[in-house]
Amino acid sequence: MENEKNRSVESLEFDERAHEDGYFAIKEHELIEEMKLEFHKAEAARRAAQMATCPKCSGTLEKYEFMGFILERCGNCEGIWLKKGELAGILRQQARGPLGVFLDRCFPKSEKGK
Repeated sequence: MENEKNRSVESLEFDERAHEDGYFAIKEHELIEEMKLEFHKAEAARRAAQMATCPKCSGTLEKYEFMGFILERCGNCEGIWLKKGELAGILRQQARGPLGVFLDRCFPKSEKGK
C-alpha cells in the first residue's frame, strides 16, 4: 500500500511539471506578441517622423492652410509639398476668379446641410 501512495505522489509531481512547461510556453508566446506590438509601434513612429521631413533637404515640414487645402512647407529650403490632386484643386479655385472666392465665403461648404 505504501508503494501505491508513493507512486501516486510521484505521478502527481510529474503532472505538475508537465503543466509547468505549458505555462512557460504560454508566457513566452505572450511576450513575443507584446514585442511584436512594440516593434510595430516603433515602425509607425519612424514612418511618421520620416513623412515629416523634407525629401529635398531633410528639414522639418510645417503644415498650413491655403485656399482650403492643407499644404506642407519646409522650414529650411521653403519648398512646398502637395498631395495628389491638390495642385489641380488650387488651380481650379484660382480659375474661378474673385466672384468664386466671394461665393465661397458667403456660402461655405460646411453649411451645405442647412
